[in-house]
Amino acid sequence: MSLLNTEVKPFNATAYHNGDFVEVSEESLKGQWSIFFFYPADFTFVCPTELGDLQDNYEAFKALGVEIYGVSTDTHFTHKAWHDSSETIGKLQYPMLADPTHVVSRNFEVLIEEAGIADRGTFVVDPDGKIQIIELNAGNIGRNAEELLRKVKAAQYVRANPNEVCPAKWEEGEETLAPSLDLVGKI
Repeated sequence: MSLLNTEVKPFNATAYHNGDFVEVSEESLKGQWSIFFFYPADFTFVCPTELGDLQDNYEAFKALGVEIYGVSTDTHFTHKAWHDSSETIGKLQYPMLADPTHVVSRNFEVLIEEAGIADRGTFVVDPDGKIQIIELNAGNIGRNAEELLRKVKAAQYVRANPNEVCPAKWEEGEETLAPSLDLVGKI
């Protein structure tokens, strides 16, 4: 069963954010757009490149009212240690959510049970707490924050304009489509 258009299941977790440990739950998401960015583990190879790429685009996400949650099954203490020891991770301004109990990873169906780590999964959650975008990559394939930003803009556009759809490679400001019987077979 797909998680698309389903509400984020209840969770409580601790995140490392701006030098503090903070509590995050599904209630924290209400009223804003959120991205859950699951990655396998701290102190690894592909993960810091992805998290750094998100940070490089963080201001653009924040300008759209989006909060990012980097999530792994590491503890919040491990997140702090990685933040303190890595130049790339030390720049992160978004919360690093700890999931040592695997509740969040199971809720989003990305837990690799036998390894105790999460798949490389991305979930865009709307202000109602419903999942609108899902992206899953194999562990050795990194993601692109600029493409994610484009997808978030499309999700926000169709939420604000429910009678329109965004075609392939749509960029903000480009023409959209208004589905109708007149368009069938003409695209």
